[in-house]
Amino acid sequence: MKEVRRTPEAGSGARPLDETDLAILRLLARDGRMSNSALAEEVGIAPSTCLNRIRHLREQGVIRGFRADIDPGAVGRPLQAVVFVRLHRSARSKIRTFANHLADLPGVLNVFVLAGANDFGVHVAVRDSNDLRDFVVGNLSERPEVAGTETNLIFQHIVPGRRHEA
Repeated sequence: MKEVRRTPEAGSGARPLDETDLAILRLLARDGRMSNSALAEEVGIAPSTCLNRIRHLREQGVIRGFRADIDPGAVGRPLQAVVFVRLHRSARSKIRTFANHLADLPGVLNVFVLAGANDFGVHVAVRDSNDLRDFVVGNLSERPEVAGTETNLIFQHIVPGRRHEA
């Protein structure tokens, strides 16, 4: 995959990402809990330099945060799906409001605002197929701004940089 370099906005004081920044980001994407000293050693820089670079990457918005990646099945939500949602043309002005509504729903893991035939992709984790049906009907299909939905079950979620059994 081609590396994408973030260019700083004019007047922001941000600097372009260099190879060291990209190496730090690759390692953190693989293991967000990697210690600063291990990161510094792997990249070949001093720990204080590494800490400063991470701080700058956070301030620039390149690193948006750290979070736990929790297995939905381990917390009683083993069935995952992506539900595509299309709004009526008359509701296009409500995209931001509707996106916030989606993000606040229980079981929602991710909300993607899309270009194309659908307006949203909603990644959900639920207990079972009845729970999924209730989610789609109660939170999406019955809303007046929704023109249609399409539900796709997820058989397996493969995270880049991690080994998975087939």
